[in-house]
Amino acid sequence: MTTIEFFSGPDVARTKSHTPGSIAVWIFIYAELTEFAFFFLAFLIAKFYFPAEFREGPPQLNTLAGFLNTLVLLTSSLCVARAVQAIKRDAQRQTVIWLLCTVGAGVTYCLIKAWEYQWNEARGITPRTNYFFATYYYLMFNHFLHVVIGTFTILGTAVLAALGHYTVDSHDGLEGAASYWHMIDLVWILIFPLIYVLR
Repeated sequence: MTTIEFFSGPDVARTKSHTPGSIAVWIFIYAELTEFAFFFLAFLIAKFYFPAEFREGPPQLNTLAGFLNTLVLLTSSLCVARAVQAIKRDAQRQTVIWLLCTVGAGVTYCLIKAWEYQWNEARGITPRTNYFFATYYYLMFNHFLHVVIGTFTILGTAVLAALGHYTVDSHDGLEGAASYWHMIDLVWILIFPLIYVLR
């Protein structure tokens, strides 16, 4: 067996590690994570300079809304992971269903967030209340925007899946969209304790 045959054999192809999505998607994801890292750093700096406001702020928030959105996003990550598994089994209908479930979760997140904003407004909590709430709204809006973008991305992926665009051997676009959605979920898992729980 030649060196070329050894490295290109079917057994090697099956065992070779696979990075989901394309390199362009991962560059975008790393850029987004870097952006959020700067947000978190700004949050910690503000907390250092205004400890009283950041200690008294979290108890005034709607923790139930934050908890519900945590459950919604964790469920959505499960759904999008199942969609990727389904396309690898050539189960196109199941792929579409799981993707639409993810879209539903994204919409649910947005509705809960809208309720939370109304709840805040009724109690006089605005970005101008103090530094904690200014930081809270900045982080929340930025993440909310990413959820909206991710929801439309997954919806577009669901349409393409329904049209048969993805197959067992060609589904990088679906994996890329799923990876982006997992990034959104990961960021929220960091935001929830940082904003709603820790004093």
